[in-house]
Amino acid sequence: MNPTKRNYIFDFDSTLTRVEALDVLAEITLTNNPKKEAIIQEIIDITNLGIDGEISFTESLEKRIQLLSANKADLGSLVTALKKQVSKSIASNRAFFEDFAEDIYVISCGFKEFIDPIVKEYNIPSERVFANTFEFAEDGAIIGFDAENVLSQHNGKIQCLKDMNLEGEIQVIGDGYSDYVTREAGVADKFFAYTENVSRVKTTENADHIAPNLDEFLYINGLPRNISYPKNRIKILLLENVHPDAFKKLSKDGFTVETVSKSLSEAELIEKIKDVHVLGIRSKTKVTEKVVAAAEKLMVVSAFCIGTTQIDLEACKEKGVVVFNAPYSNTRSVVELAIGEIIMLMRSVFQRSTELHNGQWNKTAAGSREVRGKKLGIVGYGNIGKQLSVLAEALGMDVYYYDIEDKLALGNATKMDELSDLLEISDVVTLHIDDNPVNKNFFGEKEIAQMKDGAHFVNLARGFVVDIAALVAALKSGKLAGAAVDVYPEEPSKNGDFITDLKGLPNVILTPHVGGSTQEAQRDIADFVPSKIMAYINSGNTVDAVNFPNIRLPRQTNAHRFLHIHKNVPGVMAKINEILATYDLNIIGQYLSTDPKVGYVITDLDKEYNIAVIEKLKNIEGTIKFRVLY
Repeated sequence: MNPTKRNYIFDFDSTLTRVEALDVLAEITLTNNPKKEAIIQEIIDITNLGIDGEISFTESLEKRIQLLSANKADLGSLVTALKKQVSKSIASNRAFFEDFAEDIYVISCGFKEFIDPIVKEYNIPSERVFANTFEFAEDGAIIGFDAENVLSQHNGKIQCLKDMNLEGEIQVIGDGYSDYVTREAGVADKFFAYTENVSRVKTTENADHIAPNLDEFLYINGLPRNISYPKNRIKILLLENVHPDAFKKLSKDGFTVETVSKSLSEAELIEKIKDVHVLGIRSKTKVTEKVVAAAEKLMVVSAFCIGTTQIDLEACKEKGVVVFNAPYSNTRSVVELAIGEIIMLMRSVFQRSTELHNGQWNKTAAGSREVRGKKLGIVGYGNIGKQLSVLAEALGMDVYYYDIEDKLALGNATKMDELSDLLEISDVVTLHIDDNPVNKNFFGEKEIAQMKDGAHFVNLARGFVVDIAALVAALKSGKLAGAAVDVYPEEPSKNGDFITDLKGLPNVILTPHVGGSTQEAQRDIADFVPSKIMAYINSGNTVDAVNFPNIRLPRQTNAHRFLHIHKNVPGVMAKINEILATYDLNIIGQYLSTDPKVGYVITDLDKEYNIAVIEKLKNIEGTIKFRVLY
């Protein structure tokens, strides 16, 4: 054999296309048949028995054609449908089929009548397609197939490859039994189990390689491809029971995703994160400097929540790790809980409920007031504070707010220049400040003393911003009539026992940090955060990054994209362009954004490049990370 010559043998059904063509034909021909669903299921079952080698392929083919009741006139509709079902990674690597046309063949137990028109668009001519052919009656009805064709027989692909007598290495790419037996019989040198559309145990356990997509196959063979690094090789770890929609979205895009239902300790995370490219967490997992140092491949940390104090943002930045969060997705949930708790506090609902649970009937209006006409003081007029302002005003409350930044009032809300002024007049004070460490004990004895006697207090912000001892004292003394607390200075890493000095106090609503924990909010977060991950991994976009220069990039088409993260020191940009000029590379787009510590440069190039240029760019002094997209 000539080792420099390679032949690539592709299956058609569930490999080049996402479907089994005869199943699609059944959908077309049985449209008006009252037993359509039962017949289609029978066809699918027979197909799978044949693919797994449980029955002979000839028997499988005969049974399916009998059930189809198809006509030659139906094939046009089938071809139209199949053109829309080409496998995603096959379609995105059309250039491979054009550039290596002389080395590519299709061997299928399907039929040339519908295969030829599909693969022709990928530069595979009919003479390189080996498949069955239908037999037709005079009226065009499909009544059978050419029984003399070796591909209509058991292990027909083995004989077909023998008859082709190809020179050089033979690689077979397919999803089923009839594909892997070619390697077993010795007529193929390598077998790639293609699992983009379906994964069969019998096939994968006998494969030389498993290819979740064509990019992986091309990568293993060192062949040109649409993306520089197969997505299935990018490992994403999602902790803390992140909503399953995140797993679905990231997996669908081709990434390898692992989920863990709980948070991990620093030691556990250091061990787990060594081969991880993207880490997804919620509020309990701590991404420390030690964790970041151990994460050799880490590119992204994503917080599936608003806060990021659990992440060492500076350590991530210094290692070129981009951090994203979800600053908007659960705001509505937090606001609704705040409204509900304000009403329940003002009406003493929890006290009356506890009395009834204890067998005591106490119908009274004492300590029960409407919220209409009462003054609500919002401390922190950000995304949550503003939404709360609108809903509270709709309930008839008079809204006042305080923020250290100049924020435009919504509706009839009144801006207060001093916190003390707001506290003095408010019937209810609710905190919605950020997780900046300087806010520790922001609200303590002094601030409580400035509040109205008998006022209510709500904290759905961060636990460390409130002096709990001062709050407990105010509740016990009667200075405050009630409080609702959802966050605490110290919170456990998993569900179980929890102790707080607020426990057992009357008219105190305690919830375990569930302000943003609604199905809707978690679903929205599971859509928003993965979109940010994919935008960065797939194109380099850093819009909404917490710790990184923000760049919104145009869509990349017919270009190579170099991503260069470096320390923000003078001369790096000049060195990048000097190297590109030395290798005669034409820049068609270049984008730069910096902050005081790091710079982020994206360069789009319009031609093939010398591989040596990558090493030169990686070795520029001050380089933190370098990536190629194409």
